[in-house]
Amino acid sequence: MTGPILALRNLTKSFPQGGAFDRLLGRGSRFVALDDVSLDIQRGDVVGIVGESGSGKSTLASLAVGLAKPTSGEVLLDGEPLSRLMRNHAGPWRRRIQMVFQDSSSALNPRKTIGRCLTETLALRGVERGAREAEAIALLELVGLGPEMAPRLPHELSGGQRQRVGLARALAMKPDILIADEPVSSLDVSLQAQVINLLSRLTRELGLTLLFISHDLALVRTLCTRIIVMRKGQIVEQGPCLDVLEHPSHPYTRLLISAVPKGIAGRRTPASPDMPAREPARSANAG
Repeated sequence: MTGPILALRNLTKSFPQGGAFDRLLGRGSRFVALDDVSLDIQRGDVVGIVGESGSGKSTLASLAVGLAKPTSGEVLLDGEPLSRLMRNHAGPWRRRIQMVFQDSSSALNPRKTIGRCLTETLALRGVERGAREAEAIALLELVGLGPEMAPRLPHELSGGQRQRVGLARALAMKPDILIADEPVSSLDVSLQAQVINLLSRLTRELGLTLLFISHDLALVRTLCTRIIVMRKGQIVEQGPCLDVLEHPSHPYTRLLISAVPKGIAGRRTPASPDMPAREPARSANAG
């Protein structure tokens, strides 16, 4: 199938600000979390989405996976609008796009064993009852865990193990697109490396399209082939990962790189408070 597997078209998401009384009197304002973003994700892309807190990264992910509705604009999967798919047959959409969340503790039901968590997800995909347990074990092994994890509860696992279980649960739906929202930010450096290596292996072996949301440019450089830089709800730069990180064209991208100690851009330099807020994106697809 030609064309992007996932497309955002003039996507905007805003939230009301102020109290109920202010809104009643018409004095309420709106916070724009995502501002007229257009973006194409090609099949097999491994894309890093970077930016500071509040840049719109997680809002973009929530809209793409169908957890929130846009204020305006449209999300399309293989050219079909999310609004139509969710209204007529949301199941296929939800199976094809899965998300791994930042907080592995809150993403898992504390009262359900890991095995039950996975078998219930497999049931949603339509796997026959007799085959669910064996497939759940296979999923655990796929993410580097053993069958001894199945009877355990989430609190009996380490943070890295819980994050792997979250990944296994997402893969249980056999998605085409995986969105990982800061999946390693709560882990120590050694566990971060393990999860990043696992994601790299799975994208190659399973042919996944991956959106990796992070504030860590070093991790994005390691994992991703393409990078999207966001600021104040807009895409300010995008392109091949190494090209953007080694030759950034936007002041904000240069600022992000310079803030990495001994990092991608070398010596740490001070941030400029007078940096322009908005400039045209590097690519025409940035909207």
